[in-house]
Amino acid sequence: MRITSAILFVAFAVSACAEGGSSSHEIGLPDLPEGAQAISLLGDTLFPAEPNPRAVEQLAEARAEYEANPDDADAIIWYGRRTAYTGQYREAIRIYTEGIEKYPEDARMYRHRGHRYISIRMLDEAIADFERAAELVDGHEDEVEPDGQPNALNIPTSTLQSNIWYHLGLARYLKQDFEGAIDAYLNGLALRENPDGIVSTSHWLYMSLKRLDRDQEAAAVLEPIHADMEVIENMVYHQLLLMYKGEITPESLLGTDEESSENAATLYGVGNYFYYNDRAEEAHEVFNRLLQGSGWAAFGYIAAEAEFAAMK
Repeated sequence: MRITSAILFVAFAVSACAEGGSSSHEIGLPDLPEGAQAISLLGDTLFPAEPNPRAVEQLAEARAEYEANPDDADAIIWYGRRTAYTGQYREAIRIYTEGIEKYPEDARMYRHRGHRYISIRMLDEAIADFERAAELVDGHEDEVEPDGQPNALNIPTSTLQSNIWYHLGLARYLKQDFEGAIDAYLNGLALRENPDGIVSTSHWLYMSLKRLDRDQEAAAVLEPIHADMEVIENMVYHQLLLMYKGEITPESLLGTDEESSENAATLYGVGNYFYYNDRAEEAHEVFNRLLQGSGWAAFGYIAAEAEFAAMK
């Protein structure tokens, strides 16, 4: 395979960091073939895609800021985030682990490390990080969390605490702990004040309730959802909720390409809708189609993996 300058840069950055930091073994990551990031829930070895040039540029900027201010919490967090955006999730975990060693009471370190534990399918570790983050923010005022890649209006739509609960719910959902997921999503929904946050959390909450046949509660989640909500970036979740309400057909959403994270979410939502509506064969077809894509870090992709892993 052709090795581009972008990949060479990322490889150099990771190597340079590892020389001065902890090894994967020392921070509890499993040994993998060179360049691999994770083992899927179905046993496949997962390698990152080639990063886009802009992500590589942003990583270079974040790394320079970190090297100039290695004890600055914000510099550590952004270095970890930019590293993850190039597909180097294991290195991002190492960076956040360093951040936790320096700032053990900073919930942001656990929130972001937990996210990347989800990416590499270390779900128990992710849950532990999010639960610790929730403890650390308990009783504190919430704060806006800046977006890694700003939306079209450059308006952040989430907060630190809502993201902690959202991702904790996701990690529990992927473990098929639907009761635990519901508890987390309810906590997160109480903090959501804008349409984007409401639709993203409501989507996963609805699916969790449906998996437990709590149909009346699931229907109540849909009551505030309407077609003219001013959603900025989470249009996929908005469309899925409208599908759950019967205002959009699942077939109308199946023309999507499975490669992007947004479309992986769409396909998983449709497949799951088939699953809990006793259309198992159609559900399996959609999940299989989703897993043919290469976007293995997308939440919808991981959720499809979890479905097949549970069937085994």
